[in-house]
Amino acid sequence: MWLVAFAALYVVASVLWSVPLVVGVVYVVASALEFVLYGVDKRAAVAGARRIPEATLHLVALLGGWPGAVVAQSVFRHKTRKASFRLRFWVTVMVNIVAFVLVTTPVIFAR
Repeated sequence: MWLVAFAALYVVASVLWSVPLVVGVVYVVASALEFVLYGVDKRAAVAGARRIPEATLHLVALLGGWPGAVVAQSVFRHKTRKASFRLRFWVTVMVNIVAFVLVTTPVIFAR
């Protein structure tokens, strides 16, 4: 649901306010990176090896990788139970979406 809602927001913002292509590229690249990081972290968790710090996962999510994280959480069944992680993750999603709206739309300048 979140991915569809954000995709709709992105399309509307792009049509109405010409969101630069680089913004979409950042989301795609960050999401791909985040997906890979979740896969690596899941493999490390299963093997008992050194893990990717949660702060790294949250930073990449905040920078636009959260759609990849949402997909990876489902695909790898990873990072879905720890409440503190989930809370921080969804806070990064909300902050990213608010930043997207503020940066790509004239809403901040509306009176």
